[in-house]
Amino acid sequence: MVLSMDRWKGKVAVVTGASSGIGAAIARRLVEQGLQVAVLARRKDRLEDLRSQLEDQSGKLHPIQADISKEEEILEAFKWIKQNLGPIHILVNNAGTNVPATLSEGTTKDWTTILQVNVIGLSIATREALKDMKENKVNGHIIHINSVAGHQTLKIPRVGMYTASKHGVTALTESLRLELALNGSKVKVTSISPGLVDTEILSSEIKNTEIFKKIIENKIILNPDDIVDGLIYVLSTPPHVQVHELMIRPVGETYGS
Repeated sequence: MVLSMDRWKGKVAVVTGASSGIGAAIARRLVEQGLQVAVLARRKDRLEDLRSQLEDQSGKLHPIQADISKEEEILEAFKWIKQNLGPIHILVNNAGTNVPATLSEGTTKDWTTILQVNVIGLSIATREALKDMKENKVNGHIIHINSVAGHQTLKIPRVGMYTASKHGVTALTESLRLELALNGSKVKVTSISPGLVDTEILSSEIKNTEIFKKIIENKIILNPDDIVDGLIYVLSTPPHVQVHELMIRPVGETYGS
């Protein structure tokens, strides 16, 4: 199998939740690979800062302020991309959130926030990208940044609804693969499931637990670039090869076992 990113050079990629962490690292690498990268996030100032850091690269970053929990903002972002950049070839659904909350005492508002971003927002962005790919006859690639929490229950407090949302992403990935296959589409779909990554999504409550302190002490944690390396591998596979699920965990991880 020959791995190459050449077919994506100059093409349009969309990355949600790109103002920090994994999303920012993905956007940076795709620009360095020569793509036109539309990045969506609420904090446009951070996107603008990232763009200024990448001005000397062969690709280009296009910041768009959009809240993935709000459908109208997602639709406006995709409308702008279609009108100004051209057909979408890659969508990376990276935006995600976790509001620490138990299942016995959590609020409906907190649960809704998690599901709205992690499941509904992801589904809206996927739908809009697929519509654009179909209209332009593009054999593109949809990538969901999932989690090991999408495959098992974690020994971390107050992440029950987050875990449920990520199990939803796992189900959505397989459902979409089947739907595309039955429709004769050549669009690929991939779920990338990281273990613990040092990003802003980790709340101070989680970081202050004894479990997390031991993780940091023993350096059993990933950094965003570890996930980007996996994403580039997935995108580099030949058109007939689909990596359906890629799980990336730090050596020695036990909190999810």
